[in-house]
Amino acid sequence: MTKKNINSFLAFLAVAKERSFTKAAAQIGISQSSLSHTIRQLEARLGIRLLSRTTRSVALTEAGERLFLRIAPRFEEIEAEIEAIGEFRDRPSGNIRISATDYAIEKILWPKLKGFLSEYPEIKLELIIDYGLADIVADRFDAGVRLGAQVAKDMISVKICPDVRFAVVGSPAYFARHPKPTVPQNLVDHACITLRLPTHGGLYAWEFEKEGEELRVRVGGQLVFNSVFQVLKGCLDGFGLGHMPEDLAAPHLADGSLVRVLEDWCPTWEGHHLYYPSRRQSSPAFALLVDALRHRAARA
Repeated sequence: MTKKNINSFLAFLAVAKERSFTKAAAQIGISQSSLSHTIRQLEARLGIRLLSRTTRSVALTEAGERLFLRIAPRFEEIEAEIEAIGEFRDRPSGNIRISATDYAIEKILWPKLKGFLSEYPEIKLELIIDYGLADIVADRFDAGVRLGAQVAKDMISVKICPDVRFAVVGSPAYFARHPKPTVPQNLVDHACITLRLPTHGGLYAWEFEKEGEELRVRVGGQLVFNSVFQVLKGCLDGFGLGHMPEDLAAPHLADGSLVRVLEDWCPTWEGHHLYYPSRRQSSPAFALLVDALRHRAARA
């Protein structure tokens, strides 16, 4: 394959991933007109249309989708192998993209990554906030972070934090106006600050368990966010009840600015895991990252 053909396919992959000529051109460092010309030449050589263009969007044709799914993994393997030879250099290097919630990034990843990044300055990290439980393979992430029970069985997963417990909380001002719920079913009569999960097309249903009984309660209220930190703010300002990781609420429970309810219905769940495809080539940089994030239980 000639260098010209390789560059044409790389240009096609950039547009297919970004679904935008503008973004793809910026990513690979050429003008939008040059990129459009390259794609037209590729389509002419192949004798088939790969992309459907409108003034507002770019979509893959059926042939374009097939080509993308077939060649993208091959180029990723080449990139991974090139990264892997970094082990022969003095310092590990490479780019790593991770999908995680803002809570996981701030409370779990960042405390461990600060020292890691200082130690390995040639490793570049891209941390993307995502509440949509993205398909990390389709969206070209190297890894994702989820609670253990949410990790697909075909993924390799590494536990990166202790087990986690959630808490239902509200402000004293809120409870001055409303009675405290005694069972999860009472929540349907309360203003609850909810969290939207984009790819699942709806609001997160609060999960509870007690003595083997499991419940999922679909709550509602005046406020919906796509960040648990905003849910916390809404609770502190008295707009309703929130469901969040216990450690996020803990300082506010300690100073009395939040009050906890339904504690006996909130079990401990398996902690967050870093997960990645089993077919992923483990570069030295990625292996170092996994080891830095790995949870090591304290010895008695």
